[in-house]
Amino acid sequence: DSPLAKNKPAHNLLFSTMSNNPTVSISDAFDGGNIEVVQVRSSSSLDDDNKKEEDCAITVELCIKKDPYSELEQVHHFQYFAFRATASGIVVPKGGGVGKQLNVNFVIVNAGDVSFPQAWDGSTVCYSPNLEEDADTNCWQRKLGTRYDQKTKVLSWSHCYESNGSYYFAYFPPFSYQRHLNLVAKCVKSSLATVESLGQSLDGREMDIITIGSGDSTAWIIHRQHPGESMAGYYAEGLLTRLLGLDKQGEIDGTVRNILQKFTLHIIPCMCPDGAFRGHLRTNACGANLNREWATVNEEYVAPSLERSPEVYHVLKRMDAYPPDIFLDIHGDEELPVNFLAGAQGIPKWGKRMESLHGAFCAAYNRSNSDMQQSVGYTPVDPVKVVINTATKVIGTRFNCLASTLEMPFKDCATNPEPIRGWSPNRSRMLGASVLEPLLYIQPFLRVDESLLDFPERDAYVRPQHREFKYGKENEVLDY
Repeated sequence: DSPLAKNKPAHNLLFSTMSNNPTVSISDAFDGGNIEVVQVRSSSSLDDDNKKEEDCAITVELCIKKDPYSELEQVHHFQYFAFRATASGIVVPKGGGVGKQLNVNFVIVNAGDVSFPQAWDGSTVCYSPNLEEDADTNCWQRKLGTRYDQKTKVLSWSHCYESNGSYYFAYFPPFSYQRHLNLVAKCVKSSLATVESLGQSLDGREMDIITIGSGDSTAWIIHRQHPGESMAGYYAEGLLTRLLGLDKQGEIDGTVRNILQKFTLHIIPCMCPDGAFRGHLRTNACGANLNREWATVNEEYVAPSLERSPEVYHVLKRMDAYPPDIFLDIHGDEELPVNFLAGAQGIPKWGKRMESLHGAFCAAYNRSNSDMQQSVGYTPVDPVKVVINTATKVIGTRFNCLASTLEMPFKDCATNPEPIRGWSPNRSRMLGASVLEPLLYIQPFLRVDESLLDFPERDAYVRPQHREFKYGKENEVLDY
């Protein structure tokens, strides 16, 4: 049951049902790829109304690779996948038109064993002819016919190739380590930013930090502790692009100017670069879930440590030198089809002050971007049961500051549905860019005494509740 090493990618597997028929080749040998081929076989039928009798039909059975074993949680996490499927041998008639097509049915056979199998309901697989996506090119779309079979515990979808070529399929569009490096390089060129390395990951990748602004209030925003939550990378891209005017030759708007005068921002675009490169869901190179490494809760398991979680160790060391007044940890949630903020409820220092700040910040974020909402989220845990080892709870406790985990959906966003693209890289960027307004709104109150906080009714704290959703035939939310 040991995990497959990243340097042993799934071998390309070429398949032909018979001579002169089209073939398909599967590969995860790229930055952030994750899949293993189980078997490829001919198919007698597919759920495709346009399939002609003479078309070639293939079923590809796949297996998601597991993260390395997590010593603390005693589990192999896995759910994220990304792979390339290349069709060859499709002959297009010389006179034009459509020739023999290749219909491929993709089946993930270990979908029932993943970390969050309940999250498959309502999920749609992302696909694109291109791996990378520019800010002005939204090439990723959704397979609305994605199905999770509750009896067989498999996830399946189909794709029709009308000509030779490749398509990428993923749980969510990848944000590659190379894209991260390109983003950091753009920040280096900005006169508004200071770019440093806090140290290195287990695989020797730099822990990049971008510092922006000169204000008295200190904001820390970290992204992608869980590497499979690639929407967090796009969020960072949107945030940094607006702060530094990366898409406008360095020109910045009035809100940004105000932010830079009132805040000093410390931004970590990627907390888990090794896991991102390896295609992991939740862990770094050695299997540590970084969002459980912020404090020691077990005497036999010291955290953070240079040996197991240097990523957290280096960031927390710098944070002690520049204590936050507000802290945001950017994530993605597999199950809930909404954006939401999970606060530090349950820690000893949670009281009227933190509750009021959290409510006002959430409300301001909702006014800034209607993709954010307040009522649905993680139901607060009984303080007696709270374990203080996640970033938000540790930072809220350690620095007595407003601390929140921001979660984006893997699915479509129920507040503003867009089934064809679902929650997307572009909308993740826009959510990142629009955090500046709520930051500016909450800044004057971050260190105000509890007795002096008096927010208007529109900013009242809303206690979030976790709930189940019902989905339609095309995985659309039916009951938001």
